[in-house]
Amino acid sequence: MARISESTFGNTPFQRLLGHNEKVMEGWSYLGDVLEKDGFLSSELKEQVRRTLAQSNGCEYCKAKGKPEPEKFNEKISIAVGFAEVFLKQKESIPDSSFEILQEYFNENEISELCAFIAFTTASQYFGAMMKLEAENKIVE
Repeated sequence: MARISESTFGNTPFQRLLGHNEKVMEGWSYLGDVLEKDGFLSSELKEQVRRTLAQSNGCEYCKAKGKPEPEKFNEKISIAVGFAEVFLKQKESIPDSSFEILQEYFNENEISELCAFIAFTTASQYFGAMMKLEAENKIVE
């Protein structure tokens, strides 16, 4: 059970927890929608990064959506997921060498989008963890 009650605003349990301030919920949801869709990076790549982050960021709601699916990885997804794992371990001191590897596979638009996606997703997952948000129906894998 979440630490606070859900508001009446929002379509998901996550949104309803944010919905105590409708403007925050709407802005957060809008940015989430923009970032999760195909942009400079594919939504498939970002979903594997999201799944990777979820395993370490403490949100049961996010974990329940599934673990990374290595069978879906291509070269770019593998590099992006690897970078997400470096972020999880060394948040405040990501080595320049990690960015040098990114620059071999991604252009600056893609790197910017990847880092924004990782930062936003981590913030979302931290919010879920703080609120003790649990999945309504856990996925079994």
